[in-house]
Amino acid sequence: MPQPQNSLGALREEFFTEAALRPASFEEYIGQETVKQNVQLMIRAAQKRNEPIDHLLLYGQAGLGKTTLATIIARSLGARLKITSGPVLERIGDMAAILSSLEAGDVLFIDEAHRINAAIEEILYPAMETRQLHLVIGKGPSARAMTLDLEPFTLIAATTRVNLLSSPLRSRFGAVLKLDYYRRTDIEKIIQRSAAILDVDVTQKGRAVIAAASRFTPRTANRLLKRVRDVCSVENQNTVDESLARRALAMFSIDEAGLEEYDRRLLEVLVEKFGGGPVGLSTLAAALDEDKGTIEDVYEPYLIRMGFITRTPQGRKATERARKHLEHTNKGAGNKK
Repeated sequence: MPQPQNSLGALREEFFTEAALRPASFEEYIGQETVKQNVQLMIRAAQKRNEPIDHLLLYGQAGLGKTTLATIIARSLGARLKITSGPVLERIGDMAAILSSLEAGDVLFIDEAHRINAAIEEILYPAMETRQLHLVIGKGPSARAMTLDLEPFTLIAATTRVNLLSSPLRSRFGAVLKLDYYRRTDIEKIIQRSAAILDVDVTQKGRAVIAAASRFTPRTANRLLKRVRDVCSVENQNTVDESLARRALAMFSIDEAGLEEYDRRLLEVLVEKFGGGPVGLSTLAAALDEDKGTIEDVYEPYLIRMGFITRTPQGRKATERARKHLEHTNKGAGNKK
């Protein structure tokens, strides 16, 4: 039975590593300065009035720190945090059970809020506005309505697709805050902090290489840092310098702009198969054998941010910058061969 124990130990170590990398306070939370200032102001005002802060809606691309921010808010309030997600809340009873179990001052965090169904939303409206839970017990002629008073609580919802939230739900949040992509300098600071926690020495140029490939996202930066650390360990190196960082990223097919194989494949299909576009999303999805939602949610945000593709009324188009990047990448791959 040693193998399962070793696997369990590795999983436990990975869990604690991930937890250690998450900032535990606003002071440790690097970047998103405007959002932090607004939230801290709301917390101070609420504490002065001795009441929960208003419900918050956080939106932005995956990996930007929405869950971490919710955790820090709850910790700053000295509140208990309960975490769930839109896809998990399938039945009215699921939502009712969570709301009725909340204690005074608790923070309820719902991730992927755009996937909350309409029936759950109807339960949330009175809970958010008047702290009441309206239920219907039974069915048919014997059904009866019941109203339960809820303890004062704060709902923090997070989403990557704020446009998919219904207008009635969005309007019930006291503040809607957008988490944007991080600046390169902030990503380098995050890598420096994480490297110290992981006990790996990374030079300034090494950090710059990892940061450039991190897609302006802390989660990606930490993931790449851990993979670079793996190469450093296997090669018995003491320091991650520029050369080792570039070599490590290349091993995982990540280029200097942070594009992975699926990103480059999308650009190649656009450029080589469709002459750069424009091409409709459905056609592009069929050519890639990929779901349209995945293209919109996973591939496109970063490629648009980098100026590699544009959305037009006629469809997606590859930019001249995308063509040059593919030429440069393919030339580099050819030289290595």
